Amino acid sequence: MRIAITGGKGGTGKSMVATSLAVEFAKNKKTILVDADAECPNDHLLLNIKRKKFCLVEQPIPKWNFKKCIKCGKCASVCKQNAIVFVKNKYPAFVKDVCIGCKACIISCPVNAITSTKKEIGKIYVGENYGVNLISSELKIGELASGEVVAEVRKKTEEINEKIGAEIILIDSAAGVGCPVIASLKGTDYIIAVTEPTPSALHDLKRVLYLAEHFKIKVGIVINKFNLQEKFCEKIEKFARLNNLEILQKIQYNTDFMDSTIKMKPVTTINPIHEKIFKNLAKKIRFK
Repeated sequence: MRIAITGGKGGTGKSMVATSLAVEFAKNKKTILVDADAECPNDHLLLNIKRKKFCLVEQPIPKWNFKKCIKCGKCASVCKQNAIVFVKNKYPAFVKDVCIGCKACIISCPVNAITSTKKEIGKIYVGENYGVNLISSELKIGELASGEVVAEVRKKTEEINEKIGAEIILIDSAAGVGCPVIASLKGTDYIIAVTEPTPSALHDLKRVLYLAEHFKIKVGIVINKFNLQEKFCEKIEKFARLNNLEILQKIQYNTDFMDSTIKMKPVTTINPIHEKIFKNLAKKIRFK
């Protein structure tokens, strides 16, 4: 079973829910946790895992043979990223860091002066603690293609799982609803949407639900820090009822969560109350 943990707005507690659930599931089942927040991975910190590099993530980029180039400028005209700069009667200049590897320039070249090479855009790491097998993605500093890195970590997860045979795969997505999140949600069986009682969180929750509907994936909602604004929490619950969405769990704000982050320990090991909460949450989604 593949379960995505998302929610749109940053800071709602997605990683906390993902790591806590992973620890709970791992007590009885082989579990993989995928940190698909390539721009800011932190699950290894929350679980105190020393990651080991598994592989590089590479992206195709163009390479020019200027002996063949006729300085026509067609490669620059088709580059939507403006990664190719062309001046009349000059060879094109290539800005590698802006390229997203679409290969439009290679296709458009009338004299086949452009071939494909590769550049590193990220890394994939692995590690284990608390019985959780972590697969973590990380975008190279300065690169833009986080969606491609997430797509690759999803692909590598399936390859790794052929050896592990995990029954549960949890995917901890990035914030927002862009390419990295879409790559996180694709092919999952269930979505846990983590939100909080604020207008911006509800706004982003609705955007996530739109994605879930598009992919035909069932959703359950977790309201984190509900006691900080209980009136607005009621508004989210009303929204859920009107849209036939299940509230899986309401989690109270507690300084234990900050304490667990500082100590790099799952919150379920800090206080038995939290262990009970996530055990209950795991039971609710286990057979979805």
